[in-house]
Amino acid sequence: MAKMKIAEGAWVVVCDGAKALVLENAGDEKFPNLRAREVFEEPHALTHEQGTDAPGRAHSSVGHGRSAIEQTDWHEQAERQFLGKLMAQLDAAVTAGQVKSLVMIAPPRALGVIRQSYSPQVRGVVQREVDKDLVKMPVYEIEKYLTA
Repeated sequence: MAKMKIAEGAWVVVCDGAKALVLENAGDEKFPNLRAREVFEEPHALTHEQGTDAPGRAHSSVGHGRSAIEQTDWHEQAERQFLGKLMAQLDAAVTAGQVKSLVMIAPPRALGVIRQSYSPQVRGVVQREVDKDLVKMPVYEIEKYLTA
């Protein structure tokens, strides 16, 4: 990855489906200094702990055929809800003028969910997207990864 320039005051959001770090560049483009603004965390129970029923069955309207119905992935639903709440908070911050530039960092699957939730205001301030899971890294390593 090429060295990224992060504008002074820009927000860097590092997230996955259960945790989000909202960082702000307190430095400048040449020497960024990421500082934590907020941390959002929502531990999710595992899918097998949430749904205990066996998958349902559907009967064919013609003949004697039966087929299984796919089981609901509760874990994925919880991740989507978490990311939706995060994007609503980011939209409010952008609308209030708290952020002028935004860098989104998330694993590819989470980034896909996030992109669907972008409001026009958020889409307008997104400077760059990085499809990488960095949420478990310390802030100084995230900074080093982005500027290396």
